[in-house]
Amino acid sequence: MAELVLGSARRTNRRIRVAGSAAIVAAVLLAVLLVPPLVQLDQQAVDLAARLQPPSWEHPFGTDDVGRDLLLRCVYGLRVSLLVGIVAGLTATVIGTAVGALAAAFGGWTDRIVMRLVDTFSSVPHLLLGIFIVAMFRPGVGPVIVSVALTHWLSTARIVRSEVLSLRSRPFIDAAISGGASRGRVVVRHLLPAVLPQAGLAAVLMVPHAMWHESALSFLGLGLPTHQASLGNLVQTARGSLLAGDWWPTLFPGLFLIIPTLALAGLAGAWRERINPRRRSELML
Repeated sequence: MAELVLGSARRTNRRIRVAGSAAIVAAVLLAVLLVPPLVQLDQQAVDLAARLQPPSWEHPFGTDDVGRDLLLRCVYGLRVSLLVGIVAGLTATVIGTAVGALAAAFGGWTDRIVMRLVDTFSSVPHLLLGIFIVAMFRPGVGPVIVSVALTHWLSTARIVRSEVLSLRSRPFIDAAISGGASRGRVVVRHLLPAVLPQAGLAAVLMVPHAMWHESALSFLGLGLPTHQASLGNLVQTARGSLLAGDWWPTLFPGLFLIIPTLALAGLAGAWRERINPRRRSELML
């Protein structure tokens, strides 16, 4: 009886967490889609008379060090970070899925060479390799997306390769090969559709990871131009204000980064438990 009650309580808590995460993600999407077209933001505007005002009815999140409304800049910054996370996450997932599926499907020396390349890239820290890539371009959204995408496909490649290797021993794959299907046809018609749920989950998990890397690059001054609103830039420019006792320029951009990424991670965790409840930790990136 106690186990039934405990199991029911866990399911209820899980549903509450999923509902809360979905509500936060929906609110974030509405904010980044509706606010910028309705309220234009001059990225280079300066109003020194209103600088570093604390939160108030006029400015719910206060103002930054040059008098700009912090709530509006946080929304614009979240839009940029979310754009980078989604595009880079999808790109990295496509690359990793293609590499992992082809390596496992062809096997032999192809698999060995590809996985040695994956191990070589994995030996270099993601952030260090990302800094090297963005340093070759002018600051902007494009180089950050390229940097994050090219440094985050490795985990997906390993996951997809593992899944494809397990699928290769299934009877329906043997039947397709016995029926004369080529390796390419087996990959496209049978193996890739079977790993799409895992690849989709990897893409969702990649989005918050990519958002944090974009913020780290911008914080280091290697991401977006300093005048353009991004969460990393907002935190970076607020360091001096924090030392002076003005807490709001650092707190609110940090919350705008932490809360949406935790919500996305919560939805991805629920998806992971649904598609593969016995291996909950396998897809942690």
